[in-house]
Amino acid sequence: MNLKNVILLLYIPLAFINAREYNLSADLYNRYVWRGTDFGNTATVQPSIETTFGQVTIGAWGAWALNGAEGGNECDLYATTTFGTVSLTLTDYFFPIYSSLDSLYNGDGLFKFSGETSTHIFELSASTDIGPVSILTATNLSGDTDKSSYLELSYGSFSVGFGNGFYSLDGKFKPVSIGISASRDNFSASYIINPDQETSFLVFGITL
Repeated sequence: MNLKNVILLLYIPLAFINAREYNLSADLYNRYVWRGTDFGNTATVQPSIETTFGQVTIGAWGAWALNGAEGGNECDLYATTTFGTVSLTLTDYFFPIYSSLDSLYNGDGLFKFSGETSTHIFELSASTDIGPVSILTATNLSGDTDKSSYLELSYGSFSVGFGNGFYSLDGKFKPVSIGISASRDNFSASYIINPDQETSFLVFGITL
C-alpha cells in the first residue's frame, strides 16, 4: 500500500471528524437495483453519511445484502461540487468480499486500487437540468477495462437509462433501464424494465 492510497483512505474520515454537521440516513429495499441491474438478489439496507465543506459535499454510502449474498455488498466514497448548473461527482465504488480473509487486507480488498483484481471502480459523473428534463452522464475512469459509460434522462417520475460496457450484455450502448417511480412520506416504489436483460423489477423502499 503506497502513500497515495493511505492519504486517499484517510482524507474522508478526517474530514468527517472536523465537520460541524452531518447528514445521516438509512433506507431498506426489497431489492438493490441500480441502473437496470439487480445486485445480490435479496433485500438490502442502504445507510449513508455526508457533510459539506464550502462548495464540496463528501460522503459515504453503502448497500448491504440482508442474506449476506456475495455481490450485494457495496461501500462507496464520493465527493460532489457544483459549477453553475452542473454538478460533478467523483465516486469510488468499493465492493467488499468478506470471504476467507477480511477484504480490508487481502489482495483484492480495500487497498487494491488498480489492476484486473481491483474491487474499486472510480467514476466521474455530471448532472444538470435542461428545462423539465434532468440529465446524468457517467464514465468509469479506472477499475473497469471497458471504461463503461451511462446516460440517464429523467422527466418527472419517468426515467430512461442507456449504457455500454458492463451495463449491457454485449457491451454495446443501448437502453438498460426504463422506469417510473412514486413516493409518499417515507415510502417509495419503482417499476423498472431492463430491455437488454429482458426482465423487470418492482422495487419498494422505506427511509428509516
